Amino acid sequence: MRVDLHIHTSPRSPCSHIDPPDLVREAKRLGLDGFCLTEHQVIWDPEEVEELAGGQDITVFRGNEITTNQGDILVFGFEEDLQGVVAIQDLRKKVQAAGGFMIAAHPFRGFKTFGIGQLKMNVDQACKRRVFQYVDGLEIKNGKLNEQENHMAEEVAERLNLVGVAGSDAHNVDEIGKWITIFEREINSEQELIEEIKARRFSVGSARE
Repeated sequence: MRVDLHIHTSPRSPCSHIDPPDLVREAKRLGLDGFCLTEHQVIWDPEEVEELAGGQDITVFRGNEITTNQGDILVFGFEEDLQGVVAIQDLRKKVQAAGGFMIAAHPFRGFKTFGIGQLKMNVDQACKRRVFQYVDGLEIKNGKLNEQENHMAEEVAERLNLVGVAGSDAHNVDEIGKWITIFEREINSEQELIEEIKARRFSVGSARE
């Protein structure tokens, strides 16, 4: 099952230019089986998701991208509406209590500006970032990061034995599916999505190759 786990739409994410019906059409054109709506500090209502996906033969999941004092975190299986900058340790307690799952989004995005080489950071140093103490996984392929940044995330995930997923982080239609997570099994609910991520029954790839 081919799923893009990181998508933003307009107007719920003000930085996005993707109209939800256009997202569905493009996802189907690319051969995706599903996608996850991960707006900034906004979670879709189940009824709205059902209406968006209705009759389109595509599965729409709900997530949330929450701003914390340790960076942006993709959260699945968590319904509470949290605004502003959240302390990551507090978010961790709430998500764990709800049975949810936390993924560090684009954890090395800053290197796109400065370059890993210029910062002289190695994998050992990168592993010591505080955020990795509080998450279940991280994005090892993010559509907004360059190859070097994604490679660093992949090495950190392997070193720390954290789950490594992929998502486009799309804000424009032509970015959808740049990186996707390819699950071995059919997934029909957000709880099943969390279970499959935890079980690591997936690989990463692209719908635009």
